[in-house]
Amino acid sequence: MNKIFSKASLMATLMTLTTLASAPVMAHSHDTHEDPGMNFSMGLVSDTFFGFAPYVNGSYDLDETKDLTVYGIFWSGGTGQGWGNWAEFGGGVNFDLGDGITLNPQLGFTSGNLLSSSANGPAEMGDGIVPNFTLNVNQEKLEAQVYAGYYAPLRDEGTTSSFLHYWASAGYKFNKLVSAGGHFEHLHGGQQGNRDDVYMWAGPYVQFTDSKGRGFFRVAGGVDLEDTLGNDTFYKMTFGLNF
Repeated sequence: MNKIFSKASLMATLMTLTTLASAPVMAHSHDTHEDPGMNFSMGLVSDTFFGFAPYVNGSYDLDETKDLTVYGIFWSGGTGQGWGNWAEFGGGVNFDLGDGITLNPQLGFTSGNLLSSSANGPAEMGDGIVPNFTLNVNQEKLEAQVYAGYYAPLRDEGTTSSFLHYWASAGYKFNKLVSAGGHFEHLHGGQQGNRDDVYMWAGPYVQFTDSKGRGFFRVAGGVDLEDTLGNDTFYKMTFGLNF
């Protein structure tokens, strides 16, 4: 990682890029259309880089195969940490492809200064744009997720930054309560003209799920294959709730 890219900027980047999809998305039921309302889930995440970072997802049942989705990411770094109190909000449509497979393309927008000035300028609304998608598999014995998102600046307040973040995980369900598998994750990017690998890690996870679909608890860890920041290991813990 380029030395010019400060540790504070990196922490903000990792928080934004990884929080949303750091845990499996719980499937939304299409049992009734009389008054579908909004369904919400929230998660508390802590990992090697960004510590505590809550997120929220929402969905509205459109028909038997589609949901309208929204998401938000919240944290309390603020301008004192250099990234202009970064916040991200977005939405899209979740498609039920059958056999426990869903695809959720979304478009997000950031406010702050990390993308527009590499955390060196004023905090701005509309700092960046985030096209992303999540593919989820939730079958009787198999669970899996593929995520990819590209963070690009919408404003130019100095030296801009952009990032590509993606991962894939797959696991086996031993029963309704316990599952385990493997996870691979990669983040690449940085300041304009100085983009490089930030981290690349792989390792196992174990997850405990409420049999009634009310929540889950996941612990993951592994080896940082790049060791760019001097961390030869990686760990992440996530607790999620559905409403």
